[in-house]
Amino acid sequence: MSMSERKTIDLEQGWDFMQKGITKLKNILEGLPEPQFSSEDYMMLYTTIYNMCTQKPPHDYSQQLYDKYRESFEEYILSTVLPSLREKHDEFMLRELVKRWANHKIMVRWLSRFFHYLDRYFVARRSLPILNEVGLTCFRDLVYNELNVKVRDAVISLIDQEREGEQIDRALLKNVLDIFVEIGMGQMDHYENDFEAAMLKDTAAYYSRKASNWILEDSCPDYMLKAEECLKREKDRVANYLHSSSEPKLLEKVQHELLSVYANQLLEKEHSGCHALLRDDKVDDLSRMFRLFSKIPRGLDPVSSIFKQHVTTEGMALVKQAEDAASNKKDIVGLQEQVFVRKVIELHDKYLAYVNDCFQNHTLFHKALKEAFEIFCNKGVAGSSSAELLATFCDNILKKGGSEKLSDEAIEETLEKVVKLLAYISDKDLFAEFYRKKLARRLLFDKSANDDHERSILTKLKQQCGGQFTSKMEGMVTDLTLAKENQTSFEEYLSNNPNADPGIDLTVTVLTTGFWPSYKSFDLNLPAEMIRCVEVFKEFYQTKTKHRKLTWIYSLGTCNISGKFEPKTVELIVTTYQASALLLFNSSDRLSYSDIMTQLNLSDDDVIRLLHSLSCAKYKILNKEPNTKTISSSDYFEFNSKFTDKMRRIKIPLPPVDEKKKVIEDVDKDRRYAIDASIVRIMKSRKVLGYQQLVMECVEQLGRMFKPDVKAIKKRIEDLISRDYLERDKDNANLFKYLA
Repeated sequence: MSMSERKTIDLEQGWDFMQKGITKLKNILEGLPEPQFSSEDYMMLYTTIYNMCTQKPPHDYSQQLYDKYRESFEEYILSTVLPSLREKHDEFMLRELVKRWANHKIMVRWLSRFFHYLDRYFVARRSLPILNEVGLTCFRDLVYNELNVKVRDAVISLIDQEREGEQIDRALLKNVLDIFVEIGMGQMDHYENDFEAAMLKDTAAYYSRKASNWILEDSCPDYMLKAEECLKREKDRVANYLHSSSEPKLLEKVQHELLSVYANQLLEKEHSGCHALLRDDKVDDLSRMFRLFSKIPRGLDPVSSIFKQHVTTEGMALVKQAEDAASNKKDIVGLQEQVFVRKVIELHDKYLAYVNDCFQNHTLFHKALKEAFEIFCNKGVAGSSSAELLATFCDNILKKGGSEKLSDEAIEETLEKVVKLLAYISDKDLFAEFYRKKLARRLLFDKSANDDHERSILTKLKQQCGGQFTSKMEGMVTDLTLAKENQTSFEEYLSNNPNADPGIDLTVTVLTTGFWPSYKSFDLNLPAEMIRCVEVFKEFYQTKTKHRKLTWIYSLGTCNISGKFEPKTVELIVTTYQASALLLFNSSDRLSYSDIMTQLNLSDDDVIRLLHSLSCAKYKILNKEPNTKTISSSDYFEFNSKFTDKMRRIKIPLPPVDEKKKVIEDVDKDRRYAIDASIVRIMKSRKVLGYQQLVMECVEQLGRMFKPDVKAIKKRIEDLISRDYLERDKDNANLFKYLA
């Protein structure tokens, strides 16, 4: 049928037909017995609209149909939907609303299909809202705007019931809240303004009430358990029926009311707060505390500061314990220091585990641990600095017969921990010097238990403090290896040159001056037997190198000599000094103090030490007149031919010299050079600099090895000015210039 022949449908007639279809749809939605729409029904309805919109003017009814489409919804809502909702309350009203909204969406879907032709042309051309939007807007303007406050209150009331432990219909809540989201047609403002804001306010009030009771009744761990449980449940709530965008806001409210408001009260609860948890090693509670407080702004600051305070107190208690032990037991020198370092290591292990496990490796707690250890690790014990204690501790582990009996793995592990402690000590240079002195003794007197351990700790120290820190020590270890090779070639040289016979077995250790601690080298008048040895070795060494000068350090030498006593011959293991003194008695029976001093060419201190070791100590190889316990310059000495001992070999120790003073003096001297070098380096690059700035940069540069004293820096600046490295500004005494 052509266009001209098609019968014109007038508005009333066409709308009557459409009205029947709409009524049928409403009946289906109301659950009345109606057959479903067939495809013919659908086609007829669609075609009617199509025809009414494509007739020639004035019979194109597009605008009228667009209006009637909206009126159909309005009429249905006002006559049926709203009355059914107004008569219901609370949960019943919510159920009705969910049902009505679902029906409304079906109605919109069907009607916008019937009227589809409008969407395609009329709406597009006039830039009007599309049919779907018109349908939803009707519901929003008529139903939602009237009821959203009642709906919101009903939902919040159900949420509160659930918080109190009642069972509620979560699916219903999910469906209701979906309406708040869907009604925004892509925007969240209806959900946020009409529901979420009030829900968050209610949540805050709810938890504020709860917290004010719990904080009075519960211990800190119990309170935290409840708080964690509440947060878990609120998360669960979001997963089940709230919109996911509510989660951060909701949790923030709960955290604020339960934790932020009561943070200090909770952490400082007398018998169960953070202090108590640390004191009683409540690891699980501390982990929970970290989890909860890490969620609130700056929540971890007070926890880490309590942690720092606690560790410092424990550390200071160890220092005091060691001090008390030292003052009570003067006889066991050094033992309390060993115990002290062991306990500090155990303390570090314990709290490092806390930082890694309970506090999830958080930088704030690493910093707290570091600062706490820096406080008490830099306190000395009984006049010994911690640098010295650590060096002694290492020495005990690494030397043969030390007080620590450990397996190889345990030694490695302990050394690793000692190096970690060294990081907290400000006088690292002092440690290095003490360590080097003790390493020298281990290496030279064959006291070192294991070369691998010696090398291993040097590697660890190098990683911790840099190559410069260990370069001398590494040189010492290498020197000994070279010295062994040197000794082998010396023995070959002797076997190939029968004329070069030292007369006695001779072992010489050649060391490089720069690596080793400085030793006094006196011109000891060697006995004739020993002079020959020195000459032979010199000749051998000349064959190897022409450019090196040998300086003999007799104070480090040892000799094995035979003492022919009347009861029996005893082999004596003595130092070169002691041997030289004893050999004098081969040519004289009786010698005065001054004879011995003159013949040996030694200082008073050295003569007193060695004569005391031979006449007043355990083994009396010499008899002294008068027979007193101390040596004085008027004493006389004779060889004690009656001496005997059950052993065939005995070692006669020389009392040790207290090297502490010398170490400290050496380190002070090195520090002066280091400060000078640092000041010159800074001034060279800056040319002009103020006093404060110079001191600050100097402290920062040197801080890796020691904490320079500001007074010392000031003194070095004055010294450098007097030596024309720097000059003061004429107008400003606090300004310095570098003199190139």
